[in-house]
Amino acid sequence: MATRITLERCAKTFPDGTRALEPLDLAIEPGECLVLLGPSGCGKTTLLRLIAGLAAPDEGGRIAFDGTDVTARPIEARRVGMVFQSYALFPNMNVAQNIAYGLKIRGDAPAATAARVAEMLRLTQLEGFGERRIDELSGGQKQRVALARAVAIAPSVLLLDEPLTALDAKLRESLRIELKRLLGALKVTSVFVTHDQAEAMALGDRIAVLSRGRIEQIGSARDIYARPATRFVAEFVGQVSRLNLPGRGEVLVRPEHVELGAPGTGSFDATVAVCTFLGNLSAIELCTDDGQTLLAETRVPVAAGSRVGVTLDPAYFLEPRS
Repeated sequence: MATRITLERCAKTFPDGTRALEPLDLAIEPGECLVLLGPSGCGKTTLLRLIAGLAAPDEGGRIAFDGTDVTARPIEARRVGMVFQSYALFPNMNVAQNIAYGLKIRGDAPAATAARVAEMLRLTQLEGFGERRIDELSGGQKQRVALARAVAIAPSVLLLDEPLTALDAKLRESLRIELKRLLGALKVTSVFVTHDQAEAMALGDRIAVLSRGRIEQIGSARDIYARPATRFVAEFVGQVSRLNLPGRGEVLVRPEHVELGAPGTGSFDATVAVCTFLGNLSAIELCTDDGQTLLAETRVPVAAGSRVGVTLDPAYFLEPRS
């Protein structure tokens, strides 16, 4: 069965007095993929290290797996699998030997180890690569070997620390799809760290958005995008424009909720400052007559300097609580 992870009053202060993580409570449900999303230095990797057992919370913090207190247990006693950005593969071992490493350390029988390695090669679509040297693999193949090695020991929890960051954009997107398939097949509780919002929205059953050592909001990708709890979440997850409207004050609006038309047909007119072609649509930066900037999208490119009418639907204004 998949593991439920709970953290209670977990904070982390480094010896120099730096507070990396403010006290927090968190529950990760069995079998779900929780993504920790936020900018560099927000505390997401520190939180992952607490779950892994690579770091201990400040006094008073408690971490439990299925109700059993593991706060004082080191990583090797927690049955966690870890995948790193750097792959951390053994260059002197071939693919099969890398995958088998944890099984051999654990003392599994050779026949059982060979069967498990074959299963992992199939699961990660690496059949036929068992005898390959690590330096003969592409970046995506190396990352799949790292995943296979982490999963081979049947961990109770799978932890992934920005595993796709080192890959180029196209490979990262394709491997993201493979990883989604793999996590769905494994049904293991997983925690995934990233600063990439598209990655978080693609992979996470839930997303925890962190800022300055605090969890700003936890929810589905749809909830966080459409109903951000704080201004930080609204501005970090997706694009957003701040506008001051007569009689309304400041509002936050997403580009896809800005409707463009002929001058004089909307709520107000604006000038196209920049139009960037992105394939199936174009990103527009508008300048209002009172000097404000507004982001919009259109399927019909508009020349810079053009005048357009802008219609805003108040139903789509974002209203974070803080």
